[in-house]
Amino acid sequence: MANVTRTDVERARATIGDRLPRTPMLSSRTLGARIKAELFQRTGSFKVRGALNKLSSLSADEKARGVIAISAGNHAQAVAFAAAEEGVDALVVMWTGASEQKIEATRGYGATVDLAASNPAEAFERLAELQDETGRTLVHPFDDPVVIAGAGTVGLEIEEDAPGFDAVLVPVGGGGLVSGITTALRDRARIVAVEPETSIALHEGMRNGKPTPVEPRSIADGLSAPFAGQLAIDICRDVVEPVTVTEEEIEDAFRFLYERAKLACEPAAAVGVAGWLAGKVDAESPVVVVSGGNVAAKTASAILAGR
Repeated sequence: MANVTRTDVERARATIGDRLPRTPMLSSRTLGARIKAELFQRTGSFKVRGALNKLSSLSADEKARGVIAISAGNHAQAVAFAAAEEGVDALVVMWTGASEQKIEATRGYGATVDLAASNPAEAFERLAELQDETGRTLVHPFDDPVVIAGAGTVGLEIEEDAPGFDAVLVPVGGGGLVSGITTALRDRARIVAVEPETSIALHEGMRNGKPTPVEPRSIADGLSAPFAGQLAIDICRDVVEPVTVTEEEIEDAFRFLYERAKLACEPAAAVGVAGWLAGKVDAESPVVVVSGGNVAAKTASAILAGR
């Protein structure tokens, strides 16, 4: 199993260069924490960091064959954007029921979208079929050392922009972001992996020491990984602190971010804030990652109205 080091993360930052913006570090007295606002990143989430790092690493032959990816939406948009930046053809496997907004945005960046699968587990089977048929290079959403190193650049920015921080709360799906941040910051602060109670791929993976299938059912659809990556499990096991939050706590955090912090994030991105607001993490000066902002108006308005 490939390892990922802080040097890899620093190299990823050099590779990405000025093609992506540095996202803001916001302070919230009401929250009692600082917010790393990744919803303001290109394509609306942190995912583009790993995708661009991966696409930049491909050989001329790999670029000529094109890339393939799988995603509920944010990684799909990120790969489509990065492929356009690098002049590479992209095919993205999504599934029936994925956010229409995210599907259309992915197509808008120039990728072809395959919607033959009806759920995430079927989509991974479909991915394997198409990869064999097309010979495209896989840009995995979370279980790839180059993608993880790109995600870890979030951690480097936190270290530089949040003096005195003692903990980082990270929303977790397949584990790419939290393992990247852990790689960057494991000797510098506590890392807390926050998952919905109904979508605990990393918790189960760390408990068993290997990818363990789960059936995610959370409103935080951006975290709906059917398993956590082996790399993330290896990096995070015995290092990160696992926390789970309820659907009600996620919705409360979503409303807080919208109304008090003025951040139009997606439900998945509110999961770290949910853990903090619910009092499940003890820290003096935490940073909470708000990881993306790709939310359908219908979803947002339903949560905001549902008190």
